[in-house]
Amino acid sequence: MILILLGAPGVGKGTQGVLISKEYGIPQISTGDILRKEVKEETELGKKAKVYMDKGELVPDDVIIGMMENRIKEDDCKNGFILDGFPRTVAQAEAFDEMLKKNNLQLDRVLLIDVPEEEIIDRLTGRRVCPSCGAVYHIKNNPPKKDNICDQCGSKLIQRDDDTEEVVKNRLEVYKKSTMPLVEYYTKTGKLVKINGVGTIDEIFGRIKEVLG
Repeated sequence: MILILLGAPGVGKGTQGVLISKEYGIPQISTGDILRKEVKEETELGKKAKVYMDKGELVPDDVIIGMMENRIKEDDCKNGFILDGFPRTVAQAEAFDEMLKKNNLQLDRVLLIDVPEEEIIDRLTGRRVCPSCGAVYHIKNNPPKKDNICDQCGSKLIQRDDDTEEVVKNRLEVYKKSTMPLVEYYTKTGKLVKINGVGTIDEIFGRIKEVLG
């Protein structure tokens, strides 16, 4: 099963991707995670990508597409995979279609997780992450037991550069201009399904399972 998760930053694509991955035994491929790893390790790709990411802008297609093609050829993708954060543009979607065709693969479903903009801003600006173990918290919805300290490893939590209000609003504008056309693109294929992204994590996952069967 090959799936694409669509939706604005902060709608819960990553969280739902983890649940889908466990339920159906296929890996979740997050371009965001791959890019942040490259940035942390200060590779050439990471340095190039960081300039765009810190401004809330899209990383160039050639960087993303080359990286994705290498990833889907790895052994853990033999039974399918979930894409989170890719494609972001129609050009990337077209390149991905060609990539699938070349590798004799077929897309099954595109899940659009839908959340109002005001809630997205609140979710993202309140997010805090642990730079050591990767645990994610929210100052209102999921605070750590000790203020600003990771429950799991005791490291000091940080707010990612791309989670400040100014950058979040810019990311949402970039999403509307560049990514929303994908909704039309995949609606035409008959593979797009809209999922209500408001509610508990389990409620949203229940809606997804109804669609995937």
